[in-house]
Amino acid sequence: MAKIGYFPMITRQKQKKTQGGIELIRRIAAEGDRVFSTERARELAPEVGLKDSYLLEALYHLRRNGWIVFLRRGLYALSASVPGVTPAHEFEVAMALLNPAAISHWSALHHHGLTEQTPRKIFVLTSTYASVPRVRGVKAKGASHEYPVGDTIYHFVQVKPERYFGTEMVWIQEARVTITDPERTLLDGLSMPQYCGDFAEVLHAFKVRGDELNVKRIVEYASRFDAATAKRLGWVLESQGVDPAYLEPLSGLAIKGYRKLDPTGPRKGPCSRRWMIQENLPGKVKA
Repeated sequence: MAKIGYFPMITRQKQKKTQGGIELIRRIAAEGDRVFSTERARELAPEVGLKDSYLLEALYHLRRNGWIVFLRRGLYALSASVPGVTPAHEFEVAMALLNPAAISHWSALHHHGLTEQTPRKIFVLTSTYASVPRVRGVKAKGASHEYPVGDTIYHFVQVKPERYFGTEMVWIQEARVTITDPERTLLDGLSMPQYCGDFAEVLHAFKVRGDELNVKRIVEYASRFDAATAKRLGWVLESQGVDPAYLEPLSGLAIKGYRKLDPTGPRKGPCSRRWMIQENLPGKVKA
């Protein structure tokens, strides 16, 4: 007799927790918190009659049933399953994963209309790599790290604090996000073309930017990068017919030895003494 009476009680408890969790999600959505923390959920739980002792279990079931998406420990986003709610944009999620963070590289190229190729990952620049969320059992390689959220892969690229600059705020749907500006994005392409499609795509992006490129700004930015990237920029701008007077700060930079124009390409091809660059592009490299 005890067992027969016990199971209905457990069922009623589960129903109560489930209903309380759904009411909590409705309350969070009404507050406009498409991305929220466990602490935020704890603040709103009493308003829907959800006890604190049930909160973590409720969040677990909401996640399991697809109402919310796990971002990292203590952080969630509302899913598309919540009626009347536009899910958080991938860029908005990136901002919530760590701070500081800026959409960068290939993702920024696409946002600025400098490439027609749509990246399969979201590239994010940060200077606080130690706080980047990690996949259990997976070690980061070098200064980059990938982290999955649902079907989206976030590729974090770490730079030193003094290299974290050249960003702007933009509106994406209902959220303001930080993104590298066009000039910074193009420089990142010269430095790490593998995160922008490839070097040919970066050169194409320079052509697309064309007369809209702020030459003074990008030259100033280059002075804060490594010399190899600055020399690549000088070569590219000169090939596009930029007034040589603007390029003097770049040509005057000291550098030891020739550097590859495409840092991911072979060490082959003719050399430009003016820019100390080995032109290892297809068509210039002899088989």
